[in-house]
Amino acid sequence: MTIGLVAQPWWVNLLVLVPLLAWFSWRRGGVSLCARQLLITGVFAASFGFLEAVVVVYLRAATGLLPGYQGTLSDVIRMSGGFYQQSQSISQFPKSLLTLEFLREAATILMLLSVALVTSAKSRARAAVFLWTFAIWDIVYYAALWATVRWPTSLRDPDVLFLIPVPWLSPVWFPLLVSALALAAVLLCRVSPPKS
Repeated sequence: MTIGLVAQPWWVNLLVLVPLLAWFSWRRGGVSLCARQLLITGVFAASFGFLEAVVVVYLRAATGLLPGYQGTLSDVIRMSGGFYQQSQSISQFPKSLLTLEFLREAATILMLLSVALVTSAKSRARAAVFLWTFAIWDIVYYAALWATVRWPTSLRDPDVLFLIPVPWLSPVWFPLLVSALALAAVLLCRVSPPKS
């Protein structure tokens, strides 16, 4: 009996271990983060996730991969839901836009990392904030795509998660699961910082 992998390349499947390992390493000492830090970084991440989804919609419209974009948002939703296949459209992207997409992804990670670095001086808290913001950004990204173009039509729809260093492919439910586990790890291990 062979075990089927959810994501490709094979090592992307190991991402499910990241929140579990974080929880395991943080559970004894906790992570010192106040609710205000989580709220502010969460607002940033949600806003950023929405912005990323809008950029993806613009890219698809600019390359002709999004029908109905010249009409209203209702037209886009009505015409694109079944047509919009993110994992297939990546092969149809011009090389110049793929280069920009690669750079946009690198900038995304740097922005999330920067927020984590300015949030706390402690590496545990920085790692927790990075997981927290990444997870919220990812969940809002998919929610915003669904709200604007009705994609994904199913949690089983294939998606291109990242292009760095090679395209990462998986069904939509996989990154959502990893993000939910990351949020749970941070919330379960969070302790209020001591009052100074």
